[in-house]
Amino acid sequence: MQSEENKRRLFAKDLVDVWIRVGAIALVAVLCLRIIAPFQGLLLWALILAVALYPIHLRLVRRLDNRQGLAATLLVAAGLLLIGGPTVMLGSSFASQVQETFSTVQSQGIQLKPPPASVAEWPLIGEKVHAFWAAAVDNTAEFLQDIEPQLKQFSKFILAFVANTAVTLLIFLGSLIISGIMMAYGESGSRSMQRIMIRLTGPDKGPRLHRLSTATIRSVATGVIGVALIQALLLGIGFVVADVPAAGIWALLVLLLGIAQLPATLITIPVIIYLWWAGDASTAMNIFYTVYLVIAGLADNVLKPMLLGRGVDAPMPVILLGALGGMVTGGIIGLFIGAVLLAVGYELFMEWVGEVDQIETSGEGKLEAGSEISPSK
Repeated sequence: MQSEENKRRLFAKDLVDVWIRVGAIALVAVLCLRIIAPFQGLLLWALILAVALYPIHLRLVRRLDNRQGLAATLLVAAGLLLIGGPTVMLGSSFASQVQETFSTVQSQGIQLKPPPASVAEWPLIGEKVHAFWAAAVDNTAEFLQDIEPQLKQFSKFILAFVANTAVTLLIFLGSLIISGIMMAYGESGSRSMQRIMIRLTGPDKGPRLHRLSTATIRSVATGVIGVALIQALLLGIGFVVADVPAAGIWALLVLLLGIAQLPATLITIPVIIYLWWAGDASTAMNIFYTVYLVIAGLADNVLKPMLLGRGVDAPMPVILLGALGGMVTGGIIGLFIGAVLLAVGYELFMEWVGEVDQIETSGEGKLEAGSEISPSK
């Protein structure tokens, strides 16, 4: 009787000790998450960039006599030049254009050009657009007063968009620098992540899920962002050659649409209409531009099946659904997180389903065609 009472006391004491330890661990975890929360996006982007760029880093390491730090520095410097240089030039051009427009409006006011006669020949809406345009030219001051609230809202939207874009770009460039540090210690970091996966899922599943996560990040980087970048470059070259106004801005919009998994035809069709309506080039050149822009605008339909899901055990539709769902819930960074989570979840689920085959092989619960699984069986 006394021994049972001692056992109960020891059990209660051990239970209290366990709850205290669990509470202490949870408290430390919560505090660590709160401390690192301001840098969460920066570190996630750095990790994604490090994983995506690590194969290139390894090639540089082989050429530089296994000097990890130098290879990472060169790769980061090249990325900063390729991304930061054109961005600074584009921002400077945009700022100067805004300043020039503001100065012109201050000195001369807003002057609207009368509509061309060809506008009235547009099908369905031509006459209404021509009449509205002509009325705006005749009464510019009254027209501007009527649309002043819309202009203010549009100006606020543009300013907010520019500010958010600048902040996002700075975060991205900072993440690129941190990713260089991660790549310099890539081997030890990869081993640490693999140990974590083994502790969470076991020695059999851990290495495989670690490879799956790495391959999924690289697949999304090449199949989504890589394809969008290639398409934006192809269409940007076409816009420049065709002398389309603000060609760089249209190419940037194509890149953003490609990352958002929206068709580039949302940009190419209006550009093609503008080329035929402006009539600056000959008919033969317009036909050439049209064919080129149509082909370049549909290039993602060919490139995406080739690159997305390459080297990943999970099917391509799973990767694509994860990327799209992640982007809806978490923005651009959700492309990678959503794809990785859905791919890992898919693999774990299919492995759980595959245990039925092991049961059949052992003869414990062989299923016959047309039979139903029920508790009675």
